[in-house]
Amino acid sequence: MKIALIGYGKMGKIIEEIALQRNHEIILKIDINNREEFTASNLAKADAAIEFTGPHSAYENVKKAIGFGVPLVCGSTGWLEKLEEIKKMVSDTNGTFLYASNFSIGVNIFFELNKKLAALMAPHPDYEISLKEIHHTQKKDAPSGTAITLAEQILECNHRKKRWVNENSENTEDLEIISERTDPAPGTHIVKYSSAVDDIEIIHTAHSRKGFALGAVLAAEFLKEKKGNFSMKDVLNL
Repeated sequence: MKIALIGYGKMGKIIEEIALQRNHEIILKIDINNREEFTASNLAKADAAIEFTGPHSAYENVKKAIGFGVPLVCGSTGWLEKLEEIKKMVSDTNGTFLYASNFSIGVNIFFELNKKLAALMAPHPDYEISLKEIHHTQKKDAPSGTAITLAEQILECNHRKKRWVNENSENTEDLEIISERTDPAPGTHIVKYSSAVDDIEIIHTAHSRKGFALGAVLAAEFLKEKKGNFSMKDVLNL
């Protein structure tokens, strides 16, 4: 495949490494130094584009790429309030788009475990629920997109909790997400159920960014000759 990279920071460079190992070609690398090359004619040469930037640029990048008609994989977080708008744009234009808050195979299996555990624990009000996420200090958004996904899965199953908050809270209807930023830390997510008699925890710890990069390349491969909105559940057949 011919792949365009929108965003060429640490993640972009690791995605490039993985893509080349899988015999793909990187035909375009866009960063803050060559924004003028982010054009329809350049994107038209790609079979797919992978967008990994930041919360302040992702929405405009995604909107622009979809407008150009290129199949797009996006892993940027911190802009999810506009995700439904983008999905509608994809449907209206017969485009191709895959968003994931986390591309790691292990994390996506962790999501499925989280949903199952949340459903099992929902009838047991003696257990208090909390989430914690730990990332490197360069991560710009908090909580992480992965933590938000975990929290929203829990809220779907447990109606004692009405919303997630990114702070300690005395309100029993709040689901706490505690965010820590420390180096080095590619990413740890902890879901904990605590009672007077015992605790139950599920934990995912990333050891490097390569798992995220591999998942993003697998997602780009998956989009070939497809139309519509997709997720990593589709890629991994979960």
